[in-house]
Parts: sequence; C-alpha cells; structure tokens
Amino acid sequence: MTPAHFAFSSAFLLGLAGLAFHRSHLLSALLCMEGMMLSLYVALSLWALQLDSAAFSASPLLLLAFSACEASIGLALLVAVARTHGTDRLQNLNVLQC
Repeated sequence: MTPAHFAFSSAFLLGLAGLAFHRSHLLSALLCMEGMMLSLYVALSLWALQLDSAAFSASPLLLLAFSACEASIGLALLVAVARTHGTDRLQNLNVLQC
C-alpha cells in the first residue's frame, strides 16, 4: 500500500469513526460525512489518473455532484431542525413525535 492510499483510507476511516462515536450534534455528523466524501473524491481522482482510462474520468465529478447535493440537503435539514427544535443536538430528535 502506497503512502497516498494509506493517507486517504485513514482519512476515510477517521471520518467514519467520528461519525460513529461523536454523534452529539447534527453539524458534527455532517462535517464527518463531508470529510469522508472529500477523501473518497481525492482517492477516486487519483485512481482515475492511475488507470489512464477515459471511462473513469467522469466518475470523480459525478461523486462531487452527489456530495454537493448531500451537503445541501444536510444543511437544509440542519436549518429545519434548528428552527423547530431550537437546537441541533441529536438526542433531542425523536421520530415518533413528528
């Protein structure tokens, strides 16, 4: 495993660990998911460059588009939750009360 592959896989795993263990606020969960998507984007870009194939050159842009959509939906949910519940703490959210 090259140092670049190790760095991107460890960045992804750190984002996943942050998402799994630090679930107190919705904003911290969104930031962990954005870190995971950023590491996936860089890893996929390097993979497409290493293969030198035109078929894989559009996949990093497609992942970046999905990441932007995920971020916008997450921020919209954050604003909606903060307006209705007054906080973004995940412990205060209850699906059964909605």
